[in-house]
Amino acid sequence: MEYRKLGNTGLDVSVLGFGASSLGSVFREVSVEDCIATVHAALAGGINFIDVSPSYGQTLAELRLGRALEGVPRESYLLATKIGSYSEARGDYDFSKASTERSVEHSLMRLGVDYLDLIQCHDIEFADHDQIVEETLPTLLSLKEQGLVRHVGITGLPLGIFRSILDRVPAGTVETILSFCHYELNDTSLGELLPYFKEKGVGVINASPTGMGLLTRRGAPSWHPSSPEIQAGCRKAVDHCNAKGVDIVKLAVQFCCVNPDIATTLVGTANPANIRDNIAYVEEPIDEQLLAEVMEILEPIRNFTFTRGLPQHRDPAEVLRPLALAARA
Repeated sequence: MEYRKLGNTGLDVSVLGFGASSLGSVFREVSVEDCIATVHAALAGGINFIDVSPSYGQTLAELRLGRALEGVPRESYLLATKIGSYSEARGDYDFSKASTERSVEHSLMRLGVDYLDLIQCHDIEFADHDQIVEETLPTLLSLKEQGLVRHVGITGLPLGIFRSILDRVPAGTVETILSFCHYELNDTSLGELLPYFKEKGVGVINASPTGMGLLTRRGAPSWHPSSPEIQAGCRKAVDHCNAKGVDIVKLAVQFCCVNPDIATTLVGTANPANIRDNIAYVEEPIDEQLLAEVMEILEPIRNFTFTRGLPQHRDPAEVLRPLALAARA
């Protein structure tokens, strides 16, 4: 397993990280035994970075992850969780000082640890950014001074939210960003911001290398927010890989992990065999010919994506992309 520096944090993270949302039965019902076996398989395969959140399965993912980490030496893994988002379905977001302090305290208890390596403001496209800058981040920095958390980050879907915060706070306040669905085979728009993050010394965590299921044989789930055009375009790429006898997930994971400016890419599963497969993928060279073919297939929908959040935090360009796609047709 290859390891990279996570910005200026001083942390060395595995290029493949474990996203623990699946442990909360977010995508399907899973057993505690499978959760524990999956986490242990990830650690045995060299993954040292684990990301979770209270909102995944309404705290169930944190509880199960805590069970899986019982007896595991604390220095053998880096643990990240979040504050602010507690139920996307209910629109339950709270970035206040009191909620932030309570959230960290409860996460530590559920996870069974004394400190967190990384605490992140979760899905800040749903937050008042004045509050994030003036209340939430100062609260997290106070917790950092107390030794309860080591580093501070922010997460979300629209790309514009990152500069909205980073340009308003002193250097080193926000040490990492977590972006999802913006660095994958069909959408590489996060790449345009990588030089900016490097200049700021901010570590980049990439999530959803398959676009939340777009680039899988099973296909996008029914709740997926992407357009039919995007799903159809990704299906063509999946079918092409199938015809070559290759699972597109392999190519998708390899593609993300090759970029040296992305510290780690998160993959999520509650199946130990799947996590072992993902680890094996990053240890194999990428098929450049197949990659070129897939990128050509996906070119008509390149960087056509979706947005969400409060109106002022949505990426304007993303609103226009479906119109541009229709114009091409």
